[in-house]
Amino acid sequence: MTARRSVASLLNRAIAARCYTDALQHEPGSVLASSGALAVMSGARTGRSPSDKRIVCRDSAPSKAEIAWGSANIPLKPQSFDLARERALSFLDTQAKRKYVVDGFAGADPRHRLKIRVICSRAYHALFMQNMLIRPTEQQLRDFGEPNFTIYNAGERGADPSVEGVNSNTLIAIDFEQKEAVILGTEYAGEMKKGVFTIMHYLMPLKGILSLHSSANEGRKGDVSLFFGLSGTGKTTLSADPNRLLIGDDEHCWSDDGIFNIEGGCYAKAIDLSTEKEPEIFNAIKFGTILENVVLDPDTHVVDFTDRSITENTRVCYPINFIVNAKIPSIGSHPKNIIFLTCDAYGVLPAVSNLSINQAMYHFRAGYTSKIAGTEQGVTKASSTFSACFGAPFLVHKPQLYANMLAKKLQQHPQVRVWLLNTGWTGGPIGSGGERIPLKYSRAIIDAIHSGELDAAMQAHSKVLPLFDLRIPATDLFGVPAEVLDPVDAWRKKGKSKEQYMSALEELKGLFDEVSGNDE
Repeated sequence: MTARRSVASLLNRAIAARCYTDALQHEPGSVLASSGALAVMSGARTGRSPSDKRIVCRDSAPSKAEIAWGSANIPLKPQSFDLARERALSFLDTQAKRKYVVDGFAGADPRHRLKIRVICSRAYHALFMQNMLIRPTEQQLRDFGEPNFTIYNAGERGADPSVEGVNSNTLIAIDFEQKEAVILGTEYAGEMKKGVFTIMHYLMPLKGILSLHSSANEGRKGDVSLFFGLSGTGKTTLSADPNRLLIGDDEHCWSDDGIFNIEGGCYAKAIDLSTEKEPEIFNAIKFGTILENVVLDPDTHVVDFTDRSITENTRVCYPINFIVNAKIPSIGSHPKNIIFLTCDAYGVLPAVSNLSINQAMYHFRAGYTSKIAGTEQGVTKASSTFSACFGAPFLVHKPQLYANMLAKKLQQHPQVRVWLLNTGWTGGPIGSGGERIPLKYSRAIIDAIHSGELDAAMQAHSKVLPLFDLRIPATDLFGVPAEVLDPVDAWRKKGKSKEQYMSALEELKGLFDEVSGNDE
């Protein structure tokens, strides 16, 4: 085994102003945007590289039996990890003055948080993780001590594909026993964020705490809503509500005491961002914010958020306190509403339906949505996919473990209402006459959920759609056309028959049946 090496010589702490100065001077493509945000480039990789993620497998370690090995958790030998770690550290050693350490917390609840240390060579990465981790106070930094987990990000240096278990020049590897992670061959900052989530997704369930790929917000009366969904389904957008406090936009845990955010920041999709559509996110773009892979006017440095020439996956990263109505600390009570967001490319699912516990487990285990262009390397158009627990790439244990924990929570808290909300297509499939459900209708439905209007409407008048037995409102909601609520009506309005609708619905149901009960 390669000898372990001290990291003490690497500890040059980064602050935002220094990160700006270093990025603008030394990192090609970095520009000061007109808003005061730092615009950066992530290089060749503009999305995650899930096929290059590895988990160290040790024969004698408890994690070998606990981890669901497969395409999301590909095993890597300890010797291979040590070679990758040494490769990363040797690169970081060559970076002289431009290497950074970020110490922060994962988990807003002090009883369950982890101390995370990130060591990296790009100022952009240092600022990114300062935004995304929960930032310690000066006293907490002085008392930080040894981290619970360390991430070595040497993404500017490629991995060695001759090492056993490494199949390309990119590697994202996690060793749960040594409490370390290594990133090589990708400068996409989202790998660090999701690396921390993977760590929490492994450790928290072992403590009896349910980790969730979800956003969360809180109403004026303390009512909490959880939003589940993959990138592009609207988690970040729909949870940023001016009438509610934002607990967090992507990663949470549900303990015996309630909900807490894993992160200290937000990482939102920026494509087509506007102050009209998403004012809370748009107004968070200022000094300290990172704009990733966006295109700016060469003279004014104003961002063109509609420009897709670099990637569909343009992003904006900012501390959660940049959202005016963020809740700090990011902790809430047990949820009142759980909302599963799906982006249905078939256009057959209703805009909203109410789920029983059994139906909630069915849809949670399936995690159906459409993969949106840009969120992973090589994805350029929407395609239907199933992602267990609405986050299969980040699950470490078997999906059934998380599903059982959620079912137990729902049984313990019978006041929780579970909803399936389609933010995808209606009136037909994508590319065949269907249209994306407008954001304003999704927002109106969410408002009706929070006000209790939707629940009351469904208690009074509801109907059940075929095959999936989804219960939908049989009366109009304020601001939402009837044909949006009933997909059969939406297809009819587009000149399609009920038989055509049923054919598409049966095709989707067949896909659900294929993945039902699959625990891989």
